[in-house]
Amino acid sequence: MNIGILGLGLIGGCLGLDLRSQGHHVLGVSRRESTCQRAIALGSTDEASVDMRLLTKADVVFICTPIGLIVPTLEQLIPHLASHTIVTDVGSVKTPIVQAIAPLWDNFIGGHPMAGRTDSGIEAAIPNLFEKKPYVLTPTQTTPPHAITIVEKIVHELGATLYHCSPEEHDRAVSWISHLPVMVSSSLIAACMSETDTNVLELAQKFASSGFRDTSRVGGGNPELGLMMARYNRACLLNSLQQYRHNLDELIHFVEQEDWVALEQHIQSTQKARPKFVE
Repeated sequence: MNIGILGLGLIGGCLGLDLRSQGHHVLGVSRRESTCQRAIALGSTDEASVDMRLLTKADVVFICTPIGLIVPTLEQLIPHLASHTIVTDVGSVKTPIVQAIAPLWDNFIGGHPMAGRTDSGIEAAIPNLFEKKPYVLTPTQTTPPHAITIVEKIVHELGATLYHCSPEEHDRAVSWISHLPVMVSSSLIAACMSETDTNVLELAQKFASSGFRDTSRVGGGNPELGLMMARYNRACLLNSLQQYRHNLDELIHFVEQEDWVALEQHIQSTQKARPKFVE
């Protein structure tokens, strides 16, 4: 197929590498000519342009822009699309995107590959980023079955693990395991930086090892992505943040009261629960 990728950053670049390896002809569009040329040189696209008219011949288009640009980008793209073209996106929030785009384009299906890297941009693109990672599709009752089938086929070709749910269920789920961790990780880094003794702070920075690296990684990622998560999934994120605050208050109480039995039981329960989320 001719597959268009609008937005040649990390996700768009990785998609292009994998789709080309599957024999698809990849058409890339970016705001910068330099990014277009780099995408071709790195093998992420067969053709690339700053002109959306390149996507006129696309059978499927992936919109890989930041969340806040997905809907306006689709609106700009519509005049250049054939009526049969299937459009999907890779945004980490689904409800507002699906609600806005579904009335504008019949052949649209929301999508979210649950994969990424700390580095961003086309230079960070690598093959097989999506392999064995969750890839969520959020079709609605009005999504054409053939559009679902074709995007499903592409997801399988990426080697990803396919899931379906409603846009609303998606946003509630990712508020716990994706959006909340970004906020928690960010607050962890900020809390560490609040140490007023410069010697202690420098020691902490020198001592930081794998534990801090693991728990702080997503808080050190792309600030724009964290902001967009909060802005476009506000209600679900607030709910998860409030529940997290409640759990923190509970831990503070255990330590203040020196209730080591309760604290141990709490840590034992989380130890047992973690494998249900990650292997």
